[in-house]
Formats: sequence, C-alpha cells, structure tokens
Amino acid sequence: MGDAEIIPIGTRGRPGRGTGTRPSAAARGLAPGRGKSAKPTDAGPDSSDDAAEPEQPEQPDAPPPAPEQPEAQQPDADPTPAATEHDGALEVRDREPTRGIPVGDWLAALQHASREVFGDQWEPQLARFIAFLRRRLTGDYEVDEYGFDPEITERLFLAALRPLAEKWFRIEVRGAENIPAEGGALVVSNHSGTIPVDTVMSTVAIHDHTGRYLRPLGADLVFRLPFVSVVARKGGATLACNEDAERMMSSGELVGVWPEGFKGIGKPFSERYKLQRFGRGGFVSAAIRAGVPIVPLSVVGAEEIYPLVGNVPSLARLLGVPYIPITPLFPWLGPLGLVPLPSKWYLEFGEPIRTDEYDEGAADDPMLVFNVTDQVRETIQQTLFTLLRERDSVFR
Repeated sequence: MGDAEIIPIGTRGRPGRGTGTRPSAAARGLAPGRGKSAKPTDAGPDSSDDAAEPEQPEQPDAPPPAPEQPEAQQPDADPTPAATEHDGALEVRDREPTRGIPVGDWLAALQHASREVFGDQWEPQLARFIAFLRRRLTGDYEVDEYGFDPEITERLFLAALRPLAEKWFRIEVRGAENIPAEGGALVVSNHSGTIPVDTVMSTVAIHDHTGRYLRPLGADLVFRLPFVSVVARKGGATLACNEDAERMMSSGELVGVWPEGFKGIGKPFSERYKLQRFGRGGFVSAAIRAGVPIVPLSVVGAEEIYPLVGNVPSLARLLGVPYIPITPLFPWLGPLGLVPLPSKWYLEFGEPIRTDEYDEGAADDPMLVFNVTDQVRETIQQTLFTLLRERDSVFR
C-alpha cells in the first residue's frame, strides 16, 4: 500500500495529472462556456503533458439555441407517453389533454340514470317530471283559498311519507269503505305519539285507499312555526275553527279533526290509549250544520313510537310549547333519539254517524251536541280496546 500510486479524479488515469496549477482538460470540459479555452499564462510543471493534447481553437460566441416548441404545436407528435434520451437524461413527453367525452357516452349515461330513478318506463315518467317542473316554474298550478296545493301534496309530501307508512310502521287499514267516496265528511280520530305523526300517516292511508285528500284541522302552534306552517298549508291543513271546518265540509271536502289536541299526544306512556276530553264538541256542531257524516277513526300503534316518560314544564313555558318530552331515547341519544320506534299500526274506520237527519237548529242544542260527541268518543275508545286485544305484539 505504501508504493501505490494515487491517481487524482479527472486525470483520465494518467500518472502525474491533476498536480499542476491549471485545471485538467476533463475539469475544463465541465466548466460553463466550454466553447472557449483560455490560454495558459504561465507554464507549470505539467506543461509537457498538456502539450501532448492540442487545445481546440477558440470559437466565437455561438447564438443561444432556439427554445423548444411545446408538444401542443407539433401535430405529428405521438399523444402517448414516450421516453427519449437527451444528454444522458431521460425525459418523458406529457400526454395530450383529453379531447372530451363523446356525446353518445353522455346520452348513454343519462339513459342509465333515468332507468335507475324512474324504472323501465323511464321515458313517460321523465316526461311527466319535466312537465311538472315546467308548471311549477311558470306558475301554471292551482292553490285553493286555504293554501292547499294538491300537486305538491301528492308528488312530494305523500310520496315521501308513503315508504314510512308501508315499510316502517306497516300500517294495516280496516273499514276504509266507510269513508264516503265523494261529498263532505268529518273524520274524528284519537291523538297520540308525543309528536303528531298519526296525522300525516292517516292522510297517507286515506289517500292510498280512497284517492281522497284529508284536510286536517291544526292548532294555532302549527301555524306559528316558520317552516311547518308553510308545509301544513300546502298539505291541506287549516286552522281548527268551526267556520273554516263548516265551509270546507259544505264544499265537499274530507276534513280531519283530533279533538284531544295536545293533551292527547302529550299524555304519559302509562295512560296510553285512554282518551282525553273531546272538548266542547265544536266539530260536531260544524258537521251538523254542514249536514255531513262523522266517521270515527281509531289508531293503534302511535302510542309506542315515542314513549313519553317525562316532561320539562319550566323549559316548555320558556319556549312557548305545550311540553318538552323525555323519552327512553331522547334527549339522551341526541338526534338519533328522534327516530320513531317501528311499531305496528292499525287504522280502523268505524261506521259513519249521520247528521243530516237532525232538525234545523240542532247544532245550537248543547245537549244534542254533547250526546253525539260522547257517542263518537265511546266508539273510538271501544274500538281501541278491541284492536289492543287482537294484536300479538307492539312491533309485529
């Protein structure tokens, strides 16, 4: 190792190179501007070796190379990526930008999406949907004096609630033939469930079995809420007053009323299916004046969707609502506690109670009104007891 000769890097393996005061030819070749070779001003000890390699004559400054044209300006360039070797480095030409999706592919995708949404008969369904949008945008639709919008109710509200009625609550309807096919009538039902879900479920069931729209009578609170009031009006509801109820029934509408009110939906779970007071019988006097039949409706299953086990009266008074419910799931599970339990529902419509046989002025007879009110209430209560005895389980 002591006799080994050390050859500096860049001397091309020749002994004695790289020891002078000038850079070697290899080093000079790496410097910028190698087109010009500087002449040595002083000969060093290795001048004899440098003389063995004649230097290139000095060349004038060459003009700068022209910039390369971009790939987009070269029509003959291959659009696929290609690798080329330039000055020992590997370069990759970029792929050309996409020229867009063909129109045929767009149409095929739209047809597939239409089949997924509207089914095999997607063309007439899509045409009806476009016609619906055109009518809504141009204002070519009808709304009655109460704000009821039949088209929105059928195509939006009922369509959205129907899966809940059929798949979640699995509503079984009995006695739908007792609802008059035409003309005015009053449907009187028990009220329960902490949240008035039974109102909208009854509306769906009546429309699906008779083709008629139920016009609910709602409390003042319903029409004071910003969003709920608009939906209720468009869905056919109106304020629960005798004058509006009488006018609607006289014009041939099917009106629904829940006389228990907030006392019915807000009663504790321990008092489920025990009817509260039916008020002063104002709905009966309105039906007698209009001369329309009264159809009792008994609903079983709504009591179990939100079992009410507690209340916060002070907070309810602060918020201006009848009660703040506490259930086994709410508010402990947050928004998840608002999901109703999937109880099995039964709706039974009783035989109509005729009012067109009473004498004129019978609606102003308080004793007659009380008797008819009690008859409706007793019919609903007895039907509830019968349905409860028949059902095997709450959830099936």
